[in-house]
Amino acid sequence: MQLSRRDFLKVTGSGLVVAACMPSTALAFYPDQPRSLALNNLHTGEALETCYFDGRQYLSGELARIDQICRDFRRNEVHPMDKRLFDQVAQIQSVLGTQAEVQIISGYRSPATNQALRNKSSKVAKKSYHMLGQALDFRLQGVDLKRVRDAARSLKAGGVGYYPRSNFIHIDTGPVRYWA
Repeated sequence: MQLSRRDFLKVTGSGLVVAACMPSTALAFYPDQPRSLALNNLHTGEALETCYFDGRQYLSGELARIDQICRDFRRNEVHPMDKRLFDQVAQIQSVLGTQAEVQIISGYRSPATNQALRNKSSKVAKKSYHMLGQALDFRLQGVDLKRVRDAARSLKAGGVGYYPRSNFIHIDTGPVRYWA
């Protein structure tokens, strides 16, 4: 079947409209696109620019570098992070039209660290997804936190917590749910 120029433009244009209106599906439509992030752990001062997905596969060496920067810095423990978290961050950036640096507040937390934090604050979950490497607390440098929260919620990809007083949002790969 051969498309006319007009039909081709209609099909292409409608695909772009769908991707713009439904950003959570944009990566599904273009799964072969490389995914890159600039990360900065605010507690350790470590920075990392990485292309963790090359358009065909996840790059284990780059995922290991992400695991390192997201480690429990209090105990210096590294744990595998769920790569879907970083896909969520890439999608959030896509929705917002930014490549802003991802400022990491908290990635993996050991059970001991999580308990110590629970002893100081009632806002720390007993069965935190951080202990499974399935949660990330972060902000995007220079991007309004409400916009980041709204973009994260629009994905319907897991939990989204909003902490404006502490200037970060929480995302995880658990069930879809929201809290302030």
